[in-house]
Amino acid sequence: EKHRYSASEDLGCRRGDFSRKHYGSVELLISSDADGAIHRAGRFRVENGSLDETSEYTPGTWRRTDVHLENPEYHTRWYFKYFLGKVHQNYVGTDAEKSPFFLSVVLSDQNNQRVPQYRAILWRRTGTLKISLPYSPTKTLSVKSILSAMNMDRFEKGPREILNPDIQKGSVNFKFGVLFAKDGQLTDDEMFSNETGSESFDKFLKLLGDTITLQGWAGYRGGLDTKNDTTGIQSIYTVYQGHELMFHVSTMLPYSKDNKQQVERKRHIGNDIVTIVFQEGDDASSSFKPSMIRSHFTHIFALVKYNSQNDSYRLKIFSEESVPLFGPPLPSPPVFTDHHEFRDFLLVKLINGEKATLETPTFAQKRQRTLDMLIRSLCQDLTPDLHKNMLNRRSFSDVLPESPKSARKKEEARQAEFVRIGQALKLKTIVRGDAPTSLVTTGLCRKEPWESQSFCSTFPYEIVCSDSWGQSLLVAIDTAGVMLLDDTQTLAPVQVFDKTITVKQMHILEPQDLLITRADKGKDARLYVFRLSVIKKDLEERQLVRGKCDCRENKLEKTKGCHLYSINTHHGSELRIVAAIRTKLLLITRKHPRFSAVATGADSPVEEFQYIREICLCDPPVVMALVDGPTGENDNMICVAYKHQFDLINESTGDAYRLHHVDANRVNFVAAIDVYEDGEAGLLLCYNYICYYKKVCPFNGSTPMIQSNTSDFHFSWNQMPNAIVCAFPYILAFTTDSIEIRLVVNGNLVYTAVVPELQLAASRVNNGWMDGWNLETEHHWCERFSAR
Repeated sequence: EKHRYSASEDLGCRRGDFSRKHYGSVELLISSDADGAIHRAGRFRVENGSLDETSEYTPGTWRRTDVHLENPEYHTRWYFKYFLGKVHQNYVGTDAEKSPFFLSVVLSDQNNQRVPQYRAILWRRTGTLKISLPYSPTKTLSVKSILSAMNMDRFEKGPREILNPDIQKGSVNFKFGVLFAKDGQLTDDEMFSNETGSESFDKFLKLLGDTITLQGWAGYRGGLDTKNDTTGIQSIYTVYQGHELMFHVSTMLPYSKDNKQQVERKRHIGNDIVTIVFQEGDDASSSFKPSMIRSHFTHIFALVKYNSQNDSYRLKIFSEESVPLFGPPLPSPPVFTDHHEFRDFLLVKLINGEKATLETPTFAQKRQRTLDMLIRSLCQDLTPDLHKNMLNRRSFSDVLPESPKSARKKEEARQAEFVRIGQALKLKTIVRGDAPTSLVTTGLCRKEPWESQSFCSTFPYEIVCSDSWGQSLLVAIDTAGVMLLDDTQTLAPVQVFDKTITVKQMHILEPQDLLITRADKGKDARLYVFRLSVIKKDLEERQLVRGKCDCRENKLEKTKGCHLYSINTHHGSELRIVAAIRTKLLLITRKHPRFSAVATGADSPVEEFQYIREICLCDPPVVMALVDGPTGENDNMICVAYKHQFDLINESTGDAYRLHHVDANRVNFVAAIDVYEDGEAGLLLCYNYICYYKKVCPFNGSTPMIQSNTSDFHFSWNQMPNAIVCAFPYILAFTTDSIEIRLVVNGNLVYTAVVPELQLAASRVNNGWMDGWNLETEHHWCERFSAR
């Protein structure tokens, strides 16, 4: 199959470069009255869709496919969605710091694709961790192994099973303020005192959602009175992608002629995290500033202006400084002529903004205190009854999809009662209006931009490594050498190398007419370099299939015993290769192309490579990445991962600096990826379920300064990745049965594609395009997906 998706050109996704400037810049905003007296001041990040005019990057046209709900399940109720009303297990214990924790485990199909997998939620006072683990019918998964995957190996009291923890995090519903402001109004008292709106404001409200009568309203009410009309007679409501949204509209809330401050209106809108300010007037410029609104609770303001001359909406976003970055980034200019596209963009931006605000220190501390109290009270309530209830008596060591035959009747009774209680709770929650009644967050209501086409439907080999060559794929197989697969599916695979050469790693560099491979293992391992044009010519003219003896002239001799190599991703005038030979690194460069290919005329490019230096390490590296210094003169670096750490090594001096220590008993290193934010080097360090972004700042020319940076962040994948690929603005994790797609800028999840028995074979990023080939071994076909 071929997956195709679109990445935002507005993010400047060229090669490994990205920029946070597209998410606005922080400004000190001061509001004053007509006499010039300062009312309030605050620091807000202002998003206005404008780009750095000095930048050479020209933005493309914004496309609807760039709009994604971020972390679609993170603040919705995972427990409600996947666990409640289904057979699952809950455990209580005390961690090494003597704080109680809860663990919930369920065996279910992944996204209803008939792929069994475990879902686990760990509740602790610091927050909630959710992971998915592959299911094996032959291997029972123990509770302790699940906790170990969540980096919990030591306990004060080990996990014990309990029934039905009534604990949930986050909300599936959102309430947003909508404030009508006339042109020229400078204070919140003036804005809240607008008794009615205008024709253009009414048009905007119709775009947002449906007008509903509050009395007797059975859905999500967002704190409004649905019995006695004390908060107005009508309101605006909608359901978007499974989320219920209630809008607190200033002109629909009760108006008081005697109260200039309109306390009743402010009571609702002032307690909304996100508020839309609709400002009258066709002028693109606006006098509105968030500091005009006296609210310690509202963190995000979306300023909307309607232009009646061209029937368009203009959007500007103000976010309090502490709110993490959230998408989608505004187009440039931030003007929308398609009203449905504007509605999509605005609602997604508001939902993502509220989720991001919940991660600010203010809200995180409140949530932590609430969660700690909930867990402790549940622990006290449930622990004394652990041995009394028949429903709790079962093995605590294993998570079993089925029970032993000896306990089958008791287990069936336990499960029936468990499901009955859960379904009653679920129904009660829905009736109460605290859960979405329309789409229940089980799926998306609009088509996502991920398409698929078959690349190769029958390929009965297991791929060791591969890379793209034009629109074809060069594939190394353990038992059958190296083959070239054509994307038209009309030609049979062409043998390029026979089975006497076993390729373990490869890179195709078409602009440099170069194929680099690492072949064989142990002491016989070597790096080989070939000209693509010579391989192509030999195939076309002589149907030559190369064996080991035909590759003698292509060996880089000093690389004998090489177990790993890495190349620089941005090949400017010089290609750099670092080969790892146990604990030794060998730096190799290729001379400038103008001195090589044409000048030498040799079939083998070996003579164009030169050995620069050796660097000794304390342990053999498992993962490597080459990092470009800002000048390229004695400031290039090598990132290596071994033991429990990532180190940064100066290419010129061999000096090593500790970049990141992994605090876990077992470490599975996945990748280190060099990225460049506004030209400054950074690294994505991926291991176990974790991905860290760390900026590497040059200091005194050649010594990197490694310290915590405000730009640094980390996130957890839902499943353990086997491979990671960057296709800006996205970062993709390839697991055993899914592709998890997140945003590089903040690590937020935007999409999970379910592909059983998945293996990444190759990927290529070129001029904003990404092509990737995945191998689905069970059904013996290759998938190809591309991203722009």
